[in-house]
Amino acid sequence: MDPEKGGVCQAVRTLITGLEESGIKNEVVSLDEPDAGFLINDKFPVHALGKGKGLWCYNGYLIPWLTDNFHRFDAVIVHGIWLYQSYAVSKAMRIFKKNQSVNPSRNTSIPDLLIMPHGMLDPYFQRATGRKIKALRNLLYYKLIEGAVINGADSMIFTCETERLLARKPFRPYNPKKEIVVGLGLEEPVLGTFFTERAFADKCQAAGQDYILYMGRIHEKKGVDILIQAYAYVTDMHKRRKTRIPSLVIAGPGLETAFGKQIQLQVYNSPLIRNAVYFPGMLTGNAKWGAFHGCEAFALSSHQENFGISVVEAMACGKPVLISNQVNIWKEIENGEAGMVSADNLSGTIDLLNRWIIFSEEEKKRMGKNARICFEKTFALKPAVSRLVYAITNKD
Repeated sequence: MDPEKGGVCQAVRTLITGLEESGIKNEVVSLDEPDAGFLINDKFPVHALGKGKGLWCYNGYLIPWLTDNFHRFDAVIVHGIWLYQSYAVSKAMRIFKKNQSVNPSRNTSIPDLLIMPHGMLDPYFQRATGRKIKALRNLLYYKLIEGAVINGADSMIFTCETERLLARKPFRPYNPKKEIVVGLGLEEPVLGTFFTERAFADKCQAAGQDYILYMGRIHEKKGVDILIQAYAYVTDMHKRRKTRIPSLVIAGPGLETAFGKQIQLQVYNSPLIRNAVYFPGMLTGNAKWGAFHGCEAFALSSHQENFGISVVEAMACGKPVLISNQVNIWKEIENGEAGMVSADNLSGTIDLLNRWIIFSEEEKKRMGKNARICFEKTFALKPAVSRLVYAITNKD
C-alpha cells in the first residue's frame, strides 16, 4: 500500500472510497509493515502482515490469515499478479473450499474471487528491449503458477477495454471464466486554492511560471528521458523563433535510482534547459494538487501505461494531456479532444510539445474544457464503482 510503489495502491484506495459510499464495507490485507507511516490515514481496516521475503515477496502469514477470514467476505479482489499474493489467495481459496466440503455444517458461503491485473498482462512486458530474461521467466511462471490462478478465478476485471484485449495476447492457455471492464474512476480533485498553490511553491520554484507537468514514477518505462530530449529539441527550435517556452516539471519518486540520476545529469549537461527543468521529487496532498492546477498541460510519453491515474487527475483539474498511444485510455482522450496523442518515441513527443507550444490560448482553453468534460463522462468515480458492484454481485 506504499504510494511510492506506483498507482495500484492509489487505485485500491479510490475504489474503496466509492464502494464505501455505496454501502459496501472493505478490508485490505497487505504485505506491509504494521507500523508503516503511509497506513496511518487509511479509514478502512488494513491488515499489514509484514513485508514479504525475496523477489517473490513470500509471507508465511498470508495463507493462514486468508483461510481464517474468507468466511467474513462476499468477494475477494486480488490487485496485481506475478507475486506471492495472487498465488496465496488462489491456494487459500482451494483450502477454504475443501474445508467447507469436509465440514458443510458450518453453512458458510464461499466468496467470489476476482483478479484485477492493472495492466500486468500487457504484451509490452514480453517484448520490451532488455526484458528477454524477465519475459522468459514470466512465460515459465505463467505455465507453472499464474495461468492456473487466472483461469481458476471467478472473474478478471479490467480498467479499460484496451487492457482487456491486450491481456489475451501474451500467454497460453488464457481462459478466464469471465472478463469484465469496470474502469477506474477517480474522486473529484482538491480545488485549486491559495493553500494548494503555496504548498506547491514550497516544493518547486516553477510555481507561478508557465510549465508542463509530468507526475509519476521516475522510471524508464514512463519515457521520461524521451520527454526531456524532446523538450530540449523544441526549446532550441522555439528560442530561435523567440517563442514563449513553458518550463518542465518532472515530479515523482525515483530520483535516487540509476535512471533518476541519469535524467538529472541529462538536464544538467544541457545549458539550453538546465534552468528550465525542475525535479521537486514526489508530491502529495496540497502540493500535488497545486502542481496539477498550476500547469498548462500534463505530459506522459510512456511506453506502457495501463490506465494512467495522473493523466485522469490532470483532466479532472481541466488540464489537457499530451500522451503516447501506449497509454491504454488514449482512444477515449482522443475521441473527447481532451488532449493530443502520438507515438512513444522522440519524434512523436517532439510533435506533441511543438503542437502545444504553437497552440493559441483559445485552443488551449478549449482543450482544457474538453479534458474536464471527458473526465466527467468517462473517468468519474461513480460509474466505475457501479460497474465494480455489478461485477461483484452478478452471479451469471
